[in-house]
Amino acid sequence: MAGKIINTDVLVCGGGCAGLAAALSAARSGAKTLLVERAGFAGGIITTVGLPFFDGSIDKKSGRFVVKGIALELLTALGVAKPGARGIDDCRPEQITRYWMSVRIPNIEEMKLLADQLLTREPNVSVLYHSVACGVELKNGRIDTVQIANKDGLTQVKPLQVVDCTGDADIAAWAGCPMEAANAFPTMPMTMHFRIGNVKPQKETNRVAKQLLIEAHERGELPAFYGPGLLFVFAPDEAYIHATRVTGDATSAADFTRAEMQGRRDAMTMFKLWKAKAPGFEESYYIESGPYIGVRDSRRIDGQYMLTADDLHSGRRHDDAIATGCWFMDIHSQKTAIDKPFAGSGFQPDPYDISYRTLLPKGVANLLVAGRCHSVTQEAASSSRVTATAMALGEAAGCAAAMAARSRVDSAELPGVKVREQLAKQNAGPNTDG
Repeated sequence: MAGKIINTDVLVCGGGCAGLAAALSAARSGAKTLLVERAGFAGGIITTVGLPFFDGSIDKKSGRFVVKGIALELLTALGVAKPGARGIDDCRPEQITRYWMSVRIPNIEEMKLLADQLLTREPNVSVLYHSVACGVELKNGRIDTVQIANKDGLTQVKPLQVVDCTGDADIAAWAGCPMEAANAFPTMPMTMHFRIGNVKPQKETNRVAKQLLIEAHERGELPAFYGPGLLFVFAPDEAYIHATRVTGDATSAADFTRAEMQGRRDAMTMFKLWKAKAPGFEESYYIESGPYIGVRDSRRIDGQYMLTADDLHSGRRHDDAIATGCWFMDIHSQKTAIDKPFAGSGFQPDPYDISYRTLLPKGVANLLVAGRCHSVTQEAASSSRVTATAMALGEAAGCAAAMAARSRVDSAELPGVKVREQLAKQNAGPNTDG
């Protein structure tokens, strides 16, 4: 039986950091836009995993925002940054982690509500939560139909342009675009974030907490971990933990399921160890783990241009730059690490250009790919994969998709310089402050 058919100018698959920005950008540019998201809310790793950081917003050396546009709009609406903020001095100081030069939001639930409000205010946007793209049909080198599955059954979406913000490049993979598959290389591990309430940190809390994890790992009770990142960012008595380290292939349904099960198990193991023996955790209670495990690394497309570590080291410039990256090379090993969470040098680049061509897969004319699965090497992706940079890539992709739909050309035909010019009118695009 034929399912329902939806016609739209722009289809955005995935409502994470990149997808939320892409949908808003496309709609504000005048395109009839459909956003499809598997969770019951937008925001991606911020809301589905619980990571409250807008990493990649601010250049560590100058303290200036290099990502503006929708990312800065969100920070302003959440009360973190002043309207028109240019740098850290225009932000609430308690929301800045200066060591990493990262901006933190105070409340995850407020982020969910803000995303809902911004999406529902846009007359050109339709949103389908609890929905997932599950198939692609091509015609003459273009995506003709994307199948989505939800409570309505299977729906056929007929878009003029598609923006793949799935994180795993699902649409591009199903369309046959060349890419590096997640099972072809050792991927960075996944992390299940979790929170513990009624913690009263003491001088010895962190040292003992770390030692307990080391001993559990040596006994075989904890497969791997890092840190632990034991942070008090939401409240003085609430611990927010970065520590689990789970290997696996996020593009395999079975392996992803196993990884989430392990992530929850490892998080609870840590909590029980700390409650039993770590000072400050005596009266603590487990609040929650994220609805989803956090994925750093899976598929990445082989696009019309590939961002490389050399681009970051050299600060290479591009006339068709549509975003600026600035996060350090944050590579996570699959092995336990207690001295520092990242592997390698942790090289801190100067702000660098990201070309429009990194959003363009080969072989499909009306598809853009934004977020951590854009065209980038694994090493360079350790910098470009983070939240605020993903928002900038999504905003650019949404803008380009709308321009293409309006002009009745495909995104692959658009000059990136023109996309950059349009983004500048939206107070977005690459950093030009030097």
